Amino acid sequence: MKEIRTIGFIGFGLIGGSIARILRSGSPALTLFAYDYHTDAPSPGLSAALRDGVLNRIERSLSAFSDADLIFLCAPVLRNIEYLKQLSGIVSPDCILTDVGSVKSNIHAAAAECGLSGQFIGGHPMAGSEQTGYANSSTELLENAYYILTPSPETPARLTEYMTELVKSFHAIPVLLAPAEHDDITAAISHVPHIIAAQLVNLVREADDDKERMRMLAAGGFKDITRIAASSPDMWRSICITNAPSIRRTLDQYIASLTEVSEALSRGDSSYFYDIFEQAGSYRSSIPNGKGMLNRFFEVFIDISDEAGAIATIATLLGANGISIKNIGIIHNREFEQGVLRIEFYNEEALTKGKRLLTSHNYTIYERA
Repeated sequence: MKEIRTIGFIGFGLIGGSIARILRSGSPALTLFAYDYHTDAPSPGLSAALRDGVLNRIERSLSAFSDADLIFLCAPVLRNIEYLKQLSGIVSPDCILTDVGSVKSNIHAAAAECGLSGQFIGGHPMAGSEQTGYANSSTELLENAYYILTPSPETPARLTEYMTELVKSFHAIPVLLAPAEHDDITAAISHVPHIIAAQLVNLVREADDDKERMRMLAAGGFKDITRIAASSPDMWRSICITNAPSIRRTLDQYIASLTEVSEALSRGDSSYFYDIFEQAGSYRSSIPNGKGMLNRFFEVFIDISDEAGAIATIATLLGANGISIKNIGIIHNREFEQGVLRIEFYNEEALTKGKRLLTSHNYTIYERA
């Protein structure tokens, strides 16, 4: 296979920026460039990446991708498909094309339509953050995250092997799936949960009274299960439209399960409710506390005394020992958290060091299961 020296990006947010950072840190000699579709002013993220030395150049024309050896499509799903079509008459025959979208069947169909199946392999890094954009990208974002690759029957074995090794170099875990299998899985574990979370939030919003007491009291479990509702509307619109068949199948199953719940309520079936919570709890506990569709939160909850300076003391203690805090704040509702102060760290190493340090100073620590 041709040596990969020049890599282009179309779409340069959290995922694209993180991949570029990883590539740059591991191979300083690579030429990395990205497409800027803005016509009025340069993209702030791309300009920052240029200043950081992550990118070598920014291009305003797709024709510049004619010299690319590898191209990452990192825009929303529908836009990736449009860009793929535009690239079909530009890229060289030995250029590798891949994407990072969470729907695979449609873009594989587009690749086949454009005659690019022999050089395209779908990709989906199953990592993310509540923060978006290049400013929040990191060389650690993909670490220990599953990175799905979806080769088609036309994808050469050498291409699949190359991408598998590249993913491993990201310190991610490659998983090979067929495009349709990928879409069914992600519909169940990501797409439908996002729809449910969004609609649950909207249900409460519409049912709230003039004093907005539901919004005022919403905390604990409600905030936990609706956290993912605060996601990019543009991205999720694209996902829902492109993965509609798989989403509908899973959604119909979920609706049927809710109908069962409603019927059990009508007949006062206490054993039914014990069973569903017992089964769900058992299965939920078996899921590894690592990176899946969303990044793990590296957080702890601790009890602190109700006195001035208590939070500052903890922040100073951690900072003095070289442990950075990503977020810190008081938890006012203790429905599920035993501790009243939540501390979020940037990574697992900082979490481990923080727990050890706080424990040694006699703080009581709790972790969310």
